[in-house]
This record gives sequence, C-alpha cells and structure tokens, in this order.
Amino acid sequence: MSRRKRRFTNRRWSILLLVLFLLPSVGHAAKIEEATLSNGLKVILLEEHKAPVVTFQVWYRVGSRNEITGKTGLSHLLEHMMFKGTPKHGKGEFSRIVAKNGGTENAFTANDYTAYFENLASDRIDLSLDLESDRMQNLNMDPKEFQLEREVVKEERRTRTDDDPYSFLIENLYAIAFLVHPYHAPVIGWMSDIDSLTRDDAFQYYKRYYQPNNATVVVVGDFNAKTLLPQIKAFFEKIPKGPEPPQAVPPEPAQLGERRTIVKREAQLPFVFIAFHTPNYKSPDTYALAVLSSILSSGKSSRLYRSLVYQQQIALDAGGHYEGLTTDPELFYIYATARPQTSPDDLEEALNDEISRVQSEPISDQELKKAKNQIEAEFILGSDSNFFRAMRIGSAETVGAGHDYVTRFVENIRKVTAQDVMRVAQKYLVEDQRSVGTLLPISNGEEGDSAGSAEQKDVPGAPSKESR
Repeated sequence: MSRRKRRFTNRRWSILLLVLFLLPSVGHAAKIEEATLSNGLKVILLEEHKAPVVTFQVWYRVGSRNEITGKTGLSHLLEHMMFKGTPKHGKGEFSRIVAKNGGTENAFTANDYTAYFENLASDRIDLSLDLESDRMQNLNMDPKEFQLEREVVKEERRTRTDDDPYSFLIENLYAIAFLVHPYHAPVIGWMSDIDSLTRDDAFQYYKRYYQPNNATVVVVGDFNAKTLLPQIKAFFEKIPKGPEPPQAVPPEPAQLGERRTIVKREAQLPFVFIAFHTPNYKSPDTYALAVLSSILSSGKSSRLYRSLVYQQQIALDAGGHYEGLTTDPELFYIYATARPQTSPDDLEEALNDEISRVQSEPISDQELKKAKNQIEAEFILGSDSNFFRAMRIGSAETVGAGHDYVTRFVENIRKVTAQDVMRVAQKYLVEDQRSVGTLLPISNGEEGDSAGSAEQKDVPGAPSKESR
C-alpha cells in the first residue's frame, strides 16, 4: 500500500456529487467506543451492521521513523517475520486458518506504524482474537526463516526501487529533503542495511516495540461492543505490559535554501518531482493544504493536469499529494512526466508557474467548492468500507491525532476559504523550503550517476507503506 491520489472520470465525479447530495450529514457518524486495558492496550470499537462482516486491525506505534542509522528496514522485515508462526500456530498456519474460514489478511509498514488486519465474517472474530494476541507475545524467530525472508525483502527493494528510476529518484529526494529526521530513510530500508540485519536485531526490536501498551486494536463491523470488549480483554489483557518504547526522534532543522538532486538512469522520459516542507495535523493549516493539494493535483481536472497535459501539452502526466496525518511534519509534493522533446527545465518551469498562479490569483468560489466536494466525496465513499474506516481510525490514533480528527475532518474541510488556500500557498510553497528532484534518461550502456541517496516512496501519488 502506498501514498495514493485517485483520478476521477466525469461520470465518476457525477456519482460522487450524487453521494454528497444523498449523504449530507457525514458528521453524524456511529458512536465510537474506546477503552484502555490494564496493560495499556487501547481498544477502539465501531459497530456497523449493514453486513455480517468485520475488520479486525492491530496497530503498533513503530515504523521506519523508529529505526536508527545502520538498521533501516527493520520494521518492514519484522512485519514479514510476524507471519512465521508461534509455538501454538506454526509457520504458515496464520494465513491458512484465515483463508480456510473465508477471510483475508495482510499487513503493512509505514513511516509511523506497522498494522496487521483480518477481514472476516462477524461470527469468526474469535480467530482474530486468538491469532493476534498469540503473535503479539509468542512470535517464533527462527534464524533460517529470518535469512530467507531477508532475501525476499532484498528482492522487493531491487524490483520496486533499484530497478524503477522514478521510485529511485523520489527516494533520493526524500534523502535530501530530510537531513536529520528518520523520514529521510526508506521504509523498505537501504540495501546495505537490509543485508546486515540479523535475527537478534529483529527479535530485540520485537521485544521493544510489540507491547500491548504500544498498540491499538481497532474493530469495525457487525458486532456488539458490550459483548466484544470482554472477549478482547480475555485474550489480550493477560499479556504483560512492557517498558514504554522510545518514540522521540530528532526534529528536522528548518530548511534554509533550495536543495536539488539529479538522477541519471535508463528511462523513457524525464521526470520532475518538487516537494515542500509543510506542517502535519497539529497545525490548523493542514485542512487548507489538503484543499490546495486537491486544486493543484487531484485528478485530470486539476490545475496541473489541465495546464501541463491538456493545454501546453508538455507532460504525459502530472499530479501530487499532501498527507497531514503523520506523526511529524512531512512533504507537500507535485510532479510531472515530460512528453518526448520536452526538457526537464521547461517542465519544472511549468510546475512552478502553477504554484505562482495559486499564490497570486484568488481561486474562484466554484473551484474551491469543487475541491472541497471532491475531498468530502472521497471521504464518504471510504466510509462505506469497514476496512477503510478502521484504517482512518487506526492511523489517526497511532500518529497521535486521535479519532476525533477523523470524525471532524469533513467539518474542518468545509471551513476552508479561498483566502486560506492562497495564504498557505504563499507561506509554505516557497523556494527556501523546496527540494527538486530531476530524472534524466540515459541510453542503454551510457554511464550514469546520481546525486543524493535513497528513500522508498513507491510511485508518485501513492503512500509510503510496504506490505508483504
């Protein structure tokens, strides 16, 4: 899974507007029940009885943000090891048990968290209670299995980053944009670090971070909270509370000037990626930044796509993203892929021109309304899925925003004004906070070199998450 921006056809946009018309009271959501067990495990329950299904998720407050230099990729590799079994349920049994009972399961690692989930019929929820509580405390860590899985992860890195020039460029850009903060390192890890990780590294990491007091259980679906909570206590409360894991990381110093990285790789077309340091959910500006991102880069009707792809015809693709729901401030970014014969300089100039325009010319009421409606429509469509509702709650809780952020998100988006959008564009999308990455294609056999180092961000417009 990874940082995503959807693109909507005109027909789908009409459907989204219809959804908004039919569901205007998104703020009146079902009541969320929460409790904290005696061992510190937080439990969040949301009943939804539309269908006899349930999603059960366990969120651990550990991701690449918690890794130290020389041990990058440890969170993601441990995620793989979590499916290697326990003394009670051997290797591969976890997935077989879930599949045998008609369910699906998986996991993902991101900068700020690692999460595990099962989607099951509601009468099979006991499986999640048993399986997840078991591997929270009894994980096998066989050295041979560790070595095998480490090779799997190394191949993932080769395929998704080392052999993908666009992902490689984005990795370089994050490495120069964050000089001190751990966000500069890839979720999947640097190859040299992955190669040197040991079984003991993973086991100690598991013991340090996989504690009930460092986790949140989120359940959404067809169940009775008054019945389910005692069941969760019966399975999880017997797990001893551990020492509070370290969470503090060095803050990123203010960027005091533009930074650039150039990657020369075999590729078909030039690619330009521009990123700016922006605040996270702790700032009220996060909602205006979300609207600004939608106006600039969300879909084929966005400013960047209309201007660069349709009107000027200098790009094959253009987009961007902003994510405010992170533990620490992240990046607001835009990008474009050049058409043949378009130079990277012309592409970058066109991207910057659109930023200058939104900084100097007020957006129209119609454009503002469209962007806010699109954000709200995406939110409502996501709320129709137990899985994505639990995802929102789990990520908000884990990064520190709390589930109130989710319940009030649409309300706060509706409050954004045209003046707010211009103000945040002027405040944050400035040269001194800008990092620019450029991919320069080279022909087969030509020598290439790159400036900067590397960070895994999957593909443009997609999250910084690694899944099995």
